[in-house]
Amino acid sequence: MRFEEFLKSVSKIKNIPLPAEVSHFKMVPPFRQELLKKQKEAIKKAKHAGVLSLFYPDEDMETKFVLILRKTYKGVHSAQVAFPGGKLEAQDASLRDTALRETFEEVGVPIDTVQIVRSISQVYIPPSNFYVHPFIGFTQNTPQFIKQDDEVEALIEIDLEHFLDEQSLISKKVKTSYSIEVEVPAFKLNDYVVWGATAMMLSEIKDLLKQL
Repeated sequence: MRFEEFLKSVSKIKNIPLPAEVSHFKMVPPFRQELLKKQKEAIKKAKHAGVLSLFYPDEDMETKFVLILRKTYKGVHSAQVAFPGGKLEAQDASLRDTALRETFEEVGVPIDTVQIVRSISQVYIPPSNFYVHPFIGFTQNTPQFIKQDDEVEALIEIDLEHFLDEQSLISKKVKTSYSIEVEVPAFKLNDYVVWGATAMMLSEIKDLLKQL
């Protein structure tokens, strides 16, 4: 999709009701749907995080967005594909600020070049007890990414048309944080398998863009 076309479309997103669980449940196995409905009490005690779905033009003025591959470490999100973002810190005035700060720290996009379009539906992540607040934003210019080497293994630049193509949806057996293998819906983007909370957020973004 040409970036000019994307900007015209995304300006209308603010007024569209969020599909929320309708989108999220497309990307979770049936047992997770029941768990999500029972997690309201756990959410009250959760830590908060802000993440950013950042869209931008490439050198040919086609629309892309960036994901990151996290480093391998001893933790529940080791080597997973995610949005740039992280936990709310004391210096952050809001979760919006968290998402912008973390995006700058992890991928090097200056805060003052990013325009936030809107927030979308939050996602609770039980294994790490985080309540994640996602935002959609864009930058008018092709970013000069700078990877945060101690946390980010790779930057993944996704073509928007590829993401919106139904062929990007797959089913994949993955090992959960509970060491159980389950069949889950996922996105296959640039040969990376994206599942879990990131896939749930991507599903809502996809449904919003498809409405436009």
